[in-house]
Amino acid sequence: MFKHNKIKLSVLIIAIVVFGVIFSTLASTLFFGVFYEKSMFNSAYFSSKQSVLQANETVSNYVSSIKNKLDNLCKETDDCVDKSSLKSAVSTAARLEEDIYCVMIYDMQGNLLLDGNVNKENVKNNPTNLSYDKSVFSNLKDGYVITQPHVNTLYENKYPWVVTIAKKEYSNLFSQQVFVAIDFKFSSIAKYIDKLSIGQRGYCYIINSKGEIIYHPQQQMLFSGLKKENTNEISGFADGIHRKKDNIYNISSLTSCNWKIVGVSFNDEITQTVRNQVVIGSVFAILFSLLISIVIYFLLSRTVTRPVRRLVDSMQKFEKQAESFEYKADMSNVVEFQTLSASFEHMVLMIQSLVEKVHAEEIVLRKTELKALQAQINPHFLYNTLDSIQWMCEQENSKDAVKMVGALAKLFRISISHGNEFITINDELKHAESYLIIQSYRYKNQFTYSFDVDESVLGYMCNKITIQPFIENAIYHGLDRMVDEGEIKIIVERSGKDIVIKVKDNGLGMTEEQCKTILQKDRSDSKGIGVKNVNDRLKIYFGKEYGITIDSELDVGTTVTIKIPKIVKGQENEY
Repeated sequence: MFKHNKIKLSVLIIAIVVFGVIFSTLASTLFFGVFYEKSMFNSAYFSSKQSVLQANETVSNYVSSIKNKLDNLCKETDDCVDKSSLKSAVSTAARLEEDIYCVMIYDMQGNLLLDGNVNKENVKNNPTNLSYDKSVFSNLKDGYVITQPHVNTLYENKYPWVVTIAKKEYSNLFSQQVFVAIDFKFSSIAKYIDKLSIGQRGYCYIINSKGEIIYHPQQQMLFSGLKKENTNEISGFADGIHRKKDNIYNISSLTSCNWKIVGVSFNDEITQTVRNQVVIGSVFAILFSLLISIVIYFLLSRTVTRPVRRLVDSMQKFEKQAESFEYKADMSNVVEFQTLSASFEHMVLMIQSLVEKVHAEEIVLRKTELKALQAQINPHFLYNTLDSIQWMCEQENSKDAVKMVGALAKLFRISISHGNEFITINDELKHAESYLIIQSYRYKNQFTYSFDVDESVLGYMCNKITIQPFIENAIYHGLDRMVDEGEIKIIVERSGKDIVIKVKDNGLGMTEEQCKTILQKDRSDSKGIGVKNVNDRLKIYFGKEYGITIDSELDVGTTVTIKIPKIVKGQENEY
């Protein structure tokens, strides 16, 4: 079977509030994380796109400026009438532009026809000219050609890293087609690309249409094999953003040449940023939610828990002291609690009214029971007495019969007592004595009796016909079958605020079970009716602490103790 665990309302409210806070925080954090991550990726895409477009514009402008200078040199090649003037023009062009290292003119076979540089270095004897790429130059028809970055080996003790841009032009001076080429340093573009960053670890680099790297900020790591770039795949990407595994690539092609700017950023960087932001946001959200939870708890405690706790406490007090309990309904702000409190107040008043009604009906019922008890005692006694008188008449003992009738008349006069239930202890003792006189005539020489009475108690009141039933039982059940002479002793004494009346005999005695049985016999029993009725009557009038106790021992005797309160004459109506 399932065990139903009890839980307090305050604990339930705290659990609901905490669960609601945790659930709402986790849900909001989840939604925030999803949307924030998407927003961060969009922001990263935009930032990467802006950086790459800016790099594209910068590099394009730089290449275009070199092309313009190359066009100007081509015009001067046509305008110069001799080699010296052309060489001077070429050298001047090299000096005016910081990034231009040297200017060269080749014939169609790649032979150097003329050169000029800013420092006027001497050309090596039989130099290996890396700036002239035959496979590239021989396919040049119209337009420009730009080579990969390479080392210029034309001059002695100088090995700068340059890029060659060339154009085919007909020269009147040389009377043939020539290649006009400019070797420019890549330092300006390199510095710019080095400084360019995307996010915390992102970077840009330049490739050509074949996937060959023009410039990379981490070229030394590439050359040493510590880093790799999948340029073959990237060169096939169209312009735009491409997300591959853990990397985000942003591609932008230059319009001025066949180069492409590649921006690289990292997913984990964005994810980590999002995670950090989510954690920070979650901490603040939880702290704020806890603050809200505390406020909600105090509001709920004030509007819900406190009224319910007061109502529960009031119900428990009402269970313990229903008759004297007083309750005033709460004027709660919550309509349901106000209604419940008002209903409880109405219920308390109704129950107290019903208790009073039941109490009144119980009093009436007790009085009816008392009358029935007396009706049972009086016929029982009268039957036994008339039986004794009948026996005397049968024995033609009229003298004793007359005395018995006189004693019976006296006994009934005291019993009637003008219809009062209470008589003085003195009258109750006279009533008992009259009964003993009557019985002594029937049981001559079988028992004696005596009284030991504290005379200070004679004026107190007691229920009438209280002692007689126990004398009757002592004679009929204790002494009747004895061989030796019996003795009945009646003792009346004080006991604190109470009065104790004892009826002792030296009869046959009873077991403990027989003593209990006498006090528990129903009214339908044929024997011992008077004892139980007297005990019931005393308890009804005075309470459970009063009544009859019986102490008996076989072949020794029996003592019946009657305990009643001290009742001053005139106060008997209180009972």
